[in-house]
Amino acid sequence: MTIETITLGCRLNMAESATMKRRLEAAGETRDTVIINSCAVTGEAVRQTRQSIRRARRDHPDARLVVTGCAAQVEPETFRAMPEVDALIGNAEKLDVAQIANASKALPGDVMTAPAPAVAAGFGNKVRSFVAVQTGCDHRCTFCTIPYGRGNSQSLSLDEVRRAVAAELDRGAKEIVITGVDITSYDRDGMRLGEMLQRLLADEPRLERLRLSSLDSIEMDGALFELLSGDQRLLPHFHLSLQAGDDMILKRMKRRHSRAQAVAIVEKLKAARPDVTIGADIIAGFPTETEAMFENSLALIEDCDIIAAHVFPYSPREKTPAARMPQLDRRLIKERAARLRARAAAHRQAWLEAQVGTLQPCLIENGHKGHTDGFAPIAVEGAPRGAYGQARITHASETGLTGIFE
Repeated sequence: MTIETITLGCRLNMAESATMKRRLEAAGETRDTVIINSCAVTGEAVRQTRQSIRRARRDHPDARLVVTGCAAQVEPETFRAMPEVDALIGNAEKLDVAQIANASKALPGDVMTAPAPAVAAGFGNKVRSFVAVQTGCDHRCTFCTIPYGRGNSQSLSLDEVRRAVAAELDRGAKEIVITGVDITSYDRDGMRLGEMLQRLLADEPRLERLRLSSLDSIEMDGALFELLSGDQRLLPHFHLSLQAGDDMILKRMKRRHSRAQAVAIVEKLKAARPDVTIGADIIAGFPTETEAMFENSLALIEDCDIIAAHVFPYSPREKTPAARMPQLDRRLIKERAARLRARAAAHRQAWLEAQVGTLQPCLIENGHKGHTDGFAPIAVEGAPRGAYGQARITHASETGLTGIFE
């Protein structure tokens, strides 16, 4: 019996895949099973899900093939029609072993009315582990299908989060990444994200390295800034859901921040901790985007000092308001995405090269490779998995840093 998970998309999916695999193995599942945990954030992500399903069936002709995740939730008919698929399971049921075992090609359950799921936690290499504290989203950005795949925002209790973190530390995790769909909307019994993290760190002294996944900058609370400036265990890399650098495009996206607010948040983060580094999601070619509007997004790379840009060419998604707006030519969208990536790559390379000769704290995750606290990829020759220390940076390339432990 083998259980394999194939994960597309976000860190929440990664945590859920690890949880599904662990629970099925503990329950004594006797069938060879492949679970494809899908993504629906773009049309390309859905295409890759279909491709992964076909490849999985070729590689595992006799296994039971189960499809879950946002693509399966948002457009289940697409996957019900695929002969390679044996069963579908919705996002609300995916962590329930009995539901997985009994899943068929029936339509997934309604995520809008489902109760909050159990905490998902885990990751393949066990050095860094993802722990989900929240799921769903109450916002309705005009380009996004995720609320239809995940439902409305629901936050898990501190006790549940604490137990999940403790279990991951017991399994050997050296770093915990807090994840979810919209973690800055975390609100359980009046407790926001910053306070929850403060209490988590106070209650679990073994937790020495804490990272956060993608954040909606406008929702970051005061306690989170206090934690950043006062506790070195909160690592200084922040990935922000910025999406654009032009106020009109932000308004048409139904984002809740302005360009000036995005720049101010980055300045506030760097004031709280000078070694903060910034990542960001940026969409190229949103409907109605003019060249001048696009130039504002290009300039955001430097204005927000973005050293890790995730650039998405806009693709219309069914049911979203943006799909009904005047669309740009696909060639223009691809060209703008390429320009954004080139600008971001140049800015990132300058950041990497500036670290040559410096000492950088880093954690080794696989082989002799890992990440610095600022989330630069690093290779430290001879360092074992799980090693943490100060590395002297000897070289920088487009793939990351090289260093030696001192």
